[in-house]
Amino acid sequence: MSSPPAPAEDPIAKFQQWLAEATTFGVHEPTAMTLATVGADGAPAARMVLLKGVEERGFSFFTNYDSDKGMQLRDNPRAALVFPWHVMGRQVRVTGPVERVSAEESDAYFASRPPGSRISAWASPQSGVITSRQVLEDKVAELTARWPGDTVPRPPFWGGLRVLPVTIEFWTHKDDRLHDRERHTRDGDGWKVECLAP
Repeated sequence: MSSPPAPAEDPIAKFQQWLAEATTFGVHEPTAMTLATVGADGAPAARMVLLKGVEERGFSFFTNYDSDKGMQLRDNPRAALVFPWHVMGRQVRVTGPVERVSAEESDAYFASRPPGSRISAWASPQSGVITSRQVLEDKVAELTARWPGDTVPRPPFWGGLRVLPVTIEFWTHKDDRLHDRERHTRDGDGWKVECLAP
């Protein structure tokens, strides 16, 4: 009688291990990731953001909900992430739907930011057109006077988003372009693992 197949490796745990190794290796900004979205017009968009949390539920980052990416994810709540750890010969790709994190999570993270960063979240109409940088600096001065010290509250238009992974792919560089590609896909309560051709 043959034994049952071994359970698939937990890709979240593997990602956390790779992220720790990238940090130890000295990768510059190891939490930097490309976030790709698609707006209501069907046009793709991509930009770099910083990963602020990863656990079984998914990959979290924070933004202005009225920014381009915030509105695109409101209209089409699906995203793709890429972690480009080129110096290590590694890359991770993630795809899945997106949800807002709880207000409590957003409050907690916002409170952990330096006061200047919290003021900037209020001052910047992210992705909006401004007439000059002076507009931002004047707004920062006004808000700093309104909320001195450590009293800056979280804006109602700012908070966290979480990518709920449906696929996670681990890419490892190999010579002669015969790279290793391992794709994990949600399968009920677990994961299905497939080897992909490079």
